[in-house]
Amino acid sequence: MLVVEKEGRSGRTAIRDCSDLALYGFSIMCKHILNAQVSIRAPCCKQWFDCAECHAETQDHKLAKTTEMVFLCKKCKKAFRKDMTAYEESDEFCPHCDNHYVVEAKTPQAVLGLEGEDPRIDARLLRDNRIKRETQMLFDEEELAERLG
Repeated sequence: MLVVEKEGRSGRTAIRDCSDLALYGFSIMCKHILNAQVSIRAPCCKQWFDCAECHAETQDHKLAKTTEMVFLCKKCKKAFRKDMTAYEESDEFCPHCDNHYVVEAKTPQAVLGLEGEDPRIDARLLRDNRIKRETQMLFDEEELAERLG
């Protein structure tokens, strides 16, 4: 159930439960872009989508193009507008919470590999065979000779 509450004099609405967001025109999670930071409001049907592919899959019309886009930040849940004709590098951040929403998209890909960290980044778990290690014993050699006689 979606619970919408009004905030005092400002009249803003706050979303408290996200279980039925899809019924109200909000997309819950994009399967095309895994790290989507904002939802985009389609100017043609006034619904929220994470990417253009999500709009194409669910709607029977093409996405209308516009110079002013409306975004909904997924971090602070606030909407804001950006004029795409005068887009600058500083416009890559949410004006409310400074969340960097223009990031390189992570798309799902089928990969066959080992689970764990990338050895190119963190190679602490790999053994370096170029270095010859000294053999270690549990007991001290001098102490062992005294015990064995």
